[in-house]
Amino acid sequence: MSLTETSARRAPVARLALPPWARFLLGRLGQALLVMALVVIGNFVIMQMAPGDLVTVIAGGADMTQEQMADLRARFGLDLPLLVQFWNYVAQLLTFDLGYSYRMNAPVWEVLSARLPTTAALVVLSLLFSVTIGTVMGVVSARRAGTLTDMGINAVALVLYAAPSFVVAMLLVLVFSVKLGWFPIAGLTTVSAGYTGWALVKDMAAHLVMPVTALCTFYVAIYARLARSTMLEVMDQDYVRTARAKGLSETRVIYVHTLRNALLPIVTMAGLQVSTVLGGAVVVETVFGLPGMARTAYDAVFQRDTTMLLGVMFVSSLAIVIVNLAVDLLYTVLDPRVSLK
Repeated sequence: MSLTETSARRAPVARLALPPWARFLLGRLGQALLVMALVVIGNFVIMQMAPGDLVTVIAGGADMTQEQMADLRARFGLDLPLLVQFWNYVAQLLTFDLGYSYRMNAPVWEVLSARLPTTAALVVLSLLFSVTIGTVMGVVSARRAGTLTDMGINAVALVLYAAPSFVVAMLLVLVFSVKLGWFPIAGLTTVSAGYTGWALVKDMAAHLVMPVTALCTFYVAIYARLARSTMLEVMDQDYVRTARAKGLSETRVIYVHTLRNALLPIVTMAGLQVSTVLGGAVVVETVFGLPGMARTAYDAVFQRDTTMLLGVMFVSSLAIVIVNLAVDLLYTVLDPRVSLK
């Protein structure tokens, strides 16, 4: 064998060179697809394990024979083998078809697309205010550690943490709607007023004040405690003491050198709590009569509308996966030490 042939055999195979950010995105997208595949399987299995079905609910309000119920199951495809039903469901998802709700007599996506903005606004505003207010409380508490201010903030956080969201919601309605009349009791808009433009935006904002407050109180306490503990931990690091020794102002040390690193656990918690905030939105939307996706899921449970439930769970899971992907990208902005490799 010649030297040329040996060198040719040992030559490494050229690989497609991708920039670090592209490899990072491809890796995270692959993980997201795997998670969504497991979610689809899990949701379908859970729905099949639930007692009763849509036909049972329909038959409960009408005098139907077994033959009529069998005909309905055949019409809805509920008499097919489970694997066939699952394959049909996956085939629909691949074509972006979430199915048809026979209880609401409309396509699932048509219903959810009309109600998703309400839930999205409620969840996003609640997370935004809870993270902002909780972080400010935590920073102030950490800077005043051991003082009356620190103890007062901790006491407020403890009260907010112990108060259930449905109790807070009913108290808000009783005080600010029934007694004072400052905010509307229920709904998203004042239908009879016929507002348009900025007047409609103000009306919707007034309707959302109490629901957002009721939903975010619990999470304000969590972020306040988390921000306090992480700030105290970071403030004890060597580089913070070095910054103080260089003569930097305390404000610059706190908000430039300390807070940026202390935000990493807070961002992580915010990404993980999107699902719990969605769960809390079910209670809040029910109390305040908001036409949102969470309340639609609540109604679908009692109506045994499995198609609607599967659609809600798929859309919610997709939103959670996207949020956590955004959190991974945000890490690289908050902390340059986090690499995209």
